Amino acid sequence: MTNIKMYGTPTCKDCVIAKQVFQDLGTNYEFIDISYSQEATEKAIELNNGVRRIPVILFDDKSILVEPTAEELKAKMALQ
Repeated sequence: MTNIKMYGTPTCKDCVIAKQVFQDLGTNYEFIDISYSQEATEKAIELNNGVRRIPVILFDDKSILVEPTAEELKAKMALQ
């Protein structure tokens, strides 16, 4: 079972796209809404080397994708 964490917000366009990719692929993931959590916001920024961009997606292998396109995310998921 995968342990994917996605930091984002419900209204972020790129977050919605990533959620749709996960849904289409039947992927389980944990969505961490940074809208109401300063701690989650800080973690997302930390994972992205101090840059504030979302979604930040953390994979089992500790690799990270930030603002991936649907194609980039699908390619990464094919390797999981």
